[in-house]
Amino acid sequence: MLNSDNLTLLLKVNGTQHTLQIDPRVTLLDALREKIGLTGTKKGCDRGQCGACTVLVDGRRINSCLTLAVMYQETEITTIEELAKGEELHPMQAAFIKHDGFQCGYCTPGQIMSAVGLLAEGCPSDDAEIKECMSGNICRCSAYPGIVAAIQEVRQMGSFESNMRS
Repeated sequence: MLNSDNLTLLLKVNGTQHTLQIDPRVTLLDALREKIGLTGTKKGCDRGQCGACTVLVDGRRINSCLTLAVMYQETEITTIEELAKGEELHPMQAAFIKHDGFQCGYCTPGQIMSAVGLLAEGCPSDDAEIKECMSGNICRCSAYPGIVAAIQEVRQMGSFESNMRS
C-alpha cells in the first residue's frame, strides 16, 4: 500500500537497480520477496535465528529479516537467484546436490548464501571451524555433514568466485 509515509528507495539487487516506494520500516527480506519478487530468500523464524534469509551485501553475509531495506541503497545485494548462470549451477549449489547438503530444502538458499559468503570471507580449513562459521544457519533436518562436505569441496576447488559479481 502506498501512503504519505512511503519513501523512494533504490536497491541494487543481483546487478539490477530497483526503484521501490516502500514504508521505511520494511525489512530487506520483505522488500526482496514482496516488492521485487525474489522469493528464493526464505522467511524462516523472522528473528535472525535460523539463517534462512541470508543474503550477501557487498559480499558479506547478513540476515535480511533483521535489517531495514532503507539501509542498503549504496550497496550490492546478492540473493540465491544470482548464483546460477542459466542452467549452470554455482559450484556451491552443485556441491550441495553432490553431497546431499539439504533434505527438506527450506534452509538451503540461506545455507548456500552463507557458505558462499564464508568462502569469500576466508574459509577455515577445519571442519569444526566451518561448523562454527555456519552456526548462524540452522537445518532442522540435520544435513550438516553434507553441508560441510560441500563447503570443503568448493573451498578446495578455489574457483567459487568465478560465478560471483565483483
